[in-house]
Formats: sequence, structure tokens, C-alpha cells
Amino acid sequence: MRRYAAWRLLMFVPTLLGLLTLVFFLNRAMPGDPVDIMLGENAPLEKQAELRHVLHLDEPLTRQYVDYLAGLATGHLGTSIRNQEPVIEELDRAFPQTARLGCSAMLLACLIAFPFGLIAARRKNSLSARTVNFYSSAGLSLPSFFLGPLLLMAFAVQLPWFPVSGADEPGSLFLPALTLAVPMSALLTRIIKASLGEEEDREYMRTALMKGLSNRSAFRKHALQNAMLPVVTVIGLQFGALLTGAILTEKIFRWPGLGTLVLNAISGRDYPVVQGVVLLFAVVTLLVNLATDLLYAWLDPRVRYDG
Repeated sequence: MRRYAAWRLLMFVPTLLGLLTLVFFLNRAMPGDPVDIMLGENAPLEKQAELRHVLHLDEPLTRQYVDYLAGLATGHLGTSIRNQEPVIEELDRAFPQTARLGCSAMLLACLIAFPFGLIAARRKNSLSARTVNFYSSAGLSLPSFFLGPLLLMAFAVQLPWFPVSGADEPGSLFLPALTLAVPMSALLTRIIKASLGEEEDREYMRTALMKGLSNRSAFRKHALQNAMLPVVTVIGLQFGALLTGAILTEKIFRWPGLGTLVLNAISGRDYPVVQGVVLLFAVVTLLVNLATDLLYAWLDPRVRYDG
């Protein structure tokens, strides 16, 4: 296990380097010049040249790339082109908000999915099970760019129960978290239902029943724990995707997180901020995936990672 974890951590370096290299050059291949965006296309040429020199945008791309990697090696993520603030400070303000939203959405999704999954698996063909099945199908069919404005119009405009936008007012977290939680809970509900259905048909369940255990006891002591293994994997993988996939939701609700930060940076061609956000997303995703693998092995002693 330790060897596997060390190997995965070691592989972070080439993975991050490849990703950052791709983002670095794709950023600069996008149409649009940050100098034109900041000064306007009709600004005097000498002003444009002066600002381009101050921002080091007049240097060759290879030199900019080497300087960027040298800065990363010393823990410096660069300086924002738009406001001349260190990128690390902007990330420090935005990441806690995204983490707060992502953790709340995942918690809400689990609170919905676990009881719904149990109902669908244990009460097959009942009205409640059919209702849960309908919810899971509908939840997976509703993208966040549709569900978010729908919830916003219903519960912030027509029924002013929650704030329209921002993160400072009481209750401002609920609607964006629910927007992310609904499709996530629909997916988890299906995974839990399918996993429990498979475990109930296993031979060890029939053996437990033959030994005198009640159906409920056998389910609780044996099937439930084993059925959670694939669920844990999905939760881990989806949690990383949740943090990186909240961009549209943050924009809809004007949530001051990484999604809003990176969209503003892309529109302003703020290369250092875009690269900093991508780096943070990549590190979080890789660490979450590693933690998921290790947790899976801890839950199931049969799993062994040899590296």
C-alpha cells in the first residue's frame, strides 16, 4: 500500500507538468490579446508596447514557459495580468468558497441518495421505489445550466425564500448546492440500487439466511458493507469532478469561487490565473483519486496494490 501511494505521488509530477504545458501553450493560442483587452484596441502603440513589456508578453514563448516553470519550482504561481495581485492570493480567496460549495453539494447528494437507493433496492415494484426510479432518471436528465436557473426562478424570484446570488446572505449556499447535488444524487441512487441488488443475490447471503439470520440482519451485516465499495469509488471520483465542474453553477449564482475566477480570467486572457486554477484543479483531482483508491483497499482487504 505504501509503495503504491508513493508511486502515485511520484507520478503526479509528470502528469502535472504535461497538463500545465498543454494549458500554457493553448492559453496563448486563444484569439485575443490581454493588452488590447486592458487598454482597448485604439490605444497608442507605444502604450501597448510598454504594457506588453511590463507584463513580459513581448518575450519569446519558450522564455515565458521556462520562467513559469522556474516560478513554480519556488512556489510562485505568477502575478495576475488584470490586477497585478499574486495568483496564490486569488486562489486563496476563491478555493475555500468552491470547497464549501462542493462539500455541501456532496453531503446533500449523499443524504438524498442513500435512503433513496435503499428504498429502490429493498422495496422493489412499490410506489415509493417507482418514485425513486423516476427521480433518478429525471435527475440525470437535468443539466446544471437548466436546473440552476429553474431553481433560481422558483425559489429566489417567484418565492423569495433564498438569495438570488452571492455567498454572504443566510441561505445563499442552498440553491447552488442543490443544483449540483440533484444529478449527483440521481447517479448515486442508481449505483446504490444496482450494487445492493447484486449483493442480495450472492451466495453468502443465501448462506447467512440458511444459518438462521433474518433477511434484515443479513442485509445489514453483510450485503450493505460490501455494496458500499463501488459507491465509495463513485463518490470519490465524482467529488473531484464536482469541484472542477461547478463552473457553470458558480456563474449562474454568482458564487465567488474558482469557477467564477477562471471564467473571468479566460475572458480577460489572464494567463497566470487560468494556469493557477488548472494546477489547483489537477492537484485536487489527483489527490482525491488517490485517497479513493486507498480507502477502497482499506474497506476491502482483498484489494492489494503492488505499484
